[in-house]
Amino acid sequence: MKAPFLFLLGATCGAAVMAGPKAITHVHAAIGHFAHGGKAASDTRAHTDAQFEFLANGTFEKVAPLFGADKERVWAAEWNPAFVYPQPAADREGMVFTVEHHHHQAVWVNTQLDLGNGRVQYAYVIPDAMVTLINLRLTREGDKTRLFVTYERTSLSAEADEHVRRMGEGDRGSGPEWEKDINGYLSQPGK
Repeated sequence: MKAPFLFLLGATCGAAVMAGPKAITHVHAAIGHFAHGGKAASDTRAHTDAQFEFLANGTFEKVAPLFGADKERVWAAEWNPAFVYPQPAADREGMVFTVEHHHHQAVWVNTQLDLGNGRVQYAYVIPDAMVTLINLRLTREGDKTRLFVTYERTSLSAEADEHVRRMGEGDRGSGPEWEKDINGYLSQPGK
């Protein structure tokens, strides 16, 4: 009789732990809702989720490394990250660098750099303005490479909401520009 009870107790505790973060999020949202008299909280921030894809005219082995932050300099005009880690600058998972965004400085972190499996992810923050998550997935398509790109942006302030919305709209249309830039680089002799 003890074993079934212990199993049931363990399963219940495990389910509670797994559901915990999501439940906490909902509880916080409900508290915020009622704290504002049952109205929508005025501090709801803008969030965008935009995807695009394109075809790079190069083999997977040639294209994948071009999406490391250091190597991206060779094909992306005006891309000039200032590396904090590693020194000297090198593409590796966990790299940290800064990038000037108009009159703001963004802090970037690479959270996944699995070039062999075609998975790359960056997160960056512009303090008091926005958080951005960029996911890239690369797949082989004969002697070419298909890229799937997702940008998720979240505003950190009311002043940045409209900017985040505009950037999200721009993100949706970025495929042709990325395709032109990368294929322009790949078409150069010896590339």
